[in-house]
Amino acid sequence: MLDRYRLLITKDSAQESVITRDIHRTFPAHDYFKDTGGDGQESLYKICKAYSVYDEDIGYCQGQSFLAAVLLLHMPEEQAFCVLVKIMYDYGLRDLYKNNFEDLHCKFYQLERLIQEQLPDLHHHFCVLNLEVHMYASQWFLTLFTAKFPLCMVFHIIDLLLCEGLNIIFHVALALLKTSKEDLLQADFEGALKFFRVQLPKRYRAEENARRLMEQACNIKVPTKKLKKYEKEYQTMRESQLQQEDPMDRYKRENRRLQEASMRLEQENDDLAHELVTSKIALRNDLDQAEDKADVLNKELLLTKQRLVETEEEKRKQEEETAQLKEVFRKQLEKAEYEIKKTTAIIAEYKQICSQLSTRLETQQAASKEELEVVKGKMMACKHCSDIFSKEGTLKPAAISREEQGVDLADEKDALKKQLREMELELAQTKLQLVEAKCKIQELEHQRGALMNEIQAAKNSWFSKTLNSIKTATGTQPLQPPPVTQPPKEST
Repeated sequence: MLDRYRLLITKDSAQESVITRDIHRTFPAHDYFKDTGGDGQESLYKICKAYSVYDEDIGYCQGQSFLAAVLLLHMPEEQAFCVLVKIMYDYGLRDLYKNNFEDLHCKFYQLERLIQEQLPDLHHHFCVLNLEVHMYASQWFLTLFTAKFPLCMVFHIIDLLLCEGLNIIFHVALALLKTSKEDLLQADFEGALKFFRVQLPKRYRAEENARRLMEQACNIKVPTKKLKKYEKEYQTMRESQLQQEDPMDRYKRENRRLQEASMRLEQENDDLAHELVTSKIALRNDLDQAEDKADVLNKELLLTKQRLVETEEEKRKQEEETAQLKEVFRKQLEKAEYEIKKTTAIIAEYKQICSQLSTRLETQQAASKEELEVVKGKMMACKHCSDIFSKEGTLKPAAISREEQGVDLADEKDALKKQLREMELELAQTKLQLVEAKCKIQELEHQRGALMNEIQAAKNSWFSKTLNSIKTATGTQPLQPPPVTQPPKEST
C-alpha cells in the first residue's frame, strides 16, 4: 500500500482545484495546518489527492480533508492514507456517498426514529419547526464530527469509531441532543440551526466536558436489531414512494432537496471562510502584539545588560578602592600597633626606673637614718655633747666646737638634701613622662577607634552602593544602608 501511495501522489486528479480550496479551510487555526505551503497543508493535499485517484467511484468529497487531517495529527503521511482507506471501505463510510446518498438518508431515518423513541418531546418540537435531521446531522455522518467540533472531542470519537464501528455516530448524536434538549426546546427554526452550527461545538472545547459527553454516549443503548428494523422500514417506505410517486415529481423533489443541500453546504462554506478570515485576523493581531512585546523585551534586555556591565564595572572599582583602603588601614593599624608596643615598652621601662628609684630612695633614707642614729649614739656617748643635746633638745654642736664640727655635719646634710632633691626631681620627671606616655596611649587608642570606624563605614558604604546598583539594574527599589554601630570606647 505504501508503494501504491507513492505512485498515486504522482498522478493527476480532476479534483485538485477543489482539494486545494478545501485544504486552506481545514483547521486554519491549528499550528500544523495554518501555514500556506507548509508541511501540514502539503501532506494533507497529498493524502486527499491520492484518495481521489484511488477511489474512482467516489473520489474526493467535501469534508474528507477534516478526517484526513485528524489522522495526520497522529501518524505519518503514508499511514494516515492507509487508515483513511480502511475507514472509507471497511467501516462503510464511502457507502454514505454512493447512490445519490441513499445510505446517508437511511442513517437520517434511523436517527430520527431513535430521537422519536428516546426524546419524544424534542422530536415533536422538531416536527413543529419542520427541522429535519439532514439539516443538522449531515456533517456528523459525512465527516464524523471532525468539521465543527473541537479536536479533543474528535479524537475520542475516532477512537470509538475504530473500536465499535460506524454506529457509534448514533450514540454521540443522541448524547449531544440529550445534553442540549432544554436549549433546543426553547429555540425557533433559525435559532436551532445556529445552535447546532455555533453554540453546540463551543460547549466541548473543554477536555472535561468532552470526556463526560463520551461517557454518556457509551452508556446510551442503541441495539443493532432496532437499527436493522428501522433500515427495513426505510427501504419499504422508499419502495412505496417510488411506486406511488410520479417520476417527474420524484426528480423535482430530489432536485429541490439537492438544491437545499447545496445551499446549506454553501452557507457552511461561507461560515468556514468567515471563520478562516477571522482566525487569520486574530492570529495576525496576536502575532503583531507578540512582536511588539518581543521588541519591548529586547530593549529592556539590552538596557539590563548595559546596566549589568556598568554595575560590574562599578563593583570592580569599588573592590579596587576597598583593597586600597584595606591596605592603607592595614599599614596604619600596623603603625599604631607598633607605637602601642613601643609606648608599652617605654611605660614598662619607666615603671622599672621608678621602682628602682623608689628602692634607692628607701635604701638611702634607711642608710641616712642609720648614720643619723650612729652619730646620735656617738653624741650621746660624749658627756659634753650629751649635755648640749639634752639642753637644746637637738643635735646641735656646742658653741665652742660649732665651727669645727658644724662644717662636716652641714656639708653632709647639704649633700643629703641635694641628693634628695635630685631624686625628687628625677621622680617628678619620671611621673611627668609617665603621664605623657598615658596621654600618648589614650591618643593612640582614640586614633585606633577612629580608624576602625572609618573601616566599618567604608565597608557599609561599598556594600550599600553595590546593592543599590544591583537593585537599580533589576528595576527594584534600592535598599537603605544599615546603621553604623559605633564601637565602645576603651577606658584609659
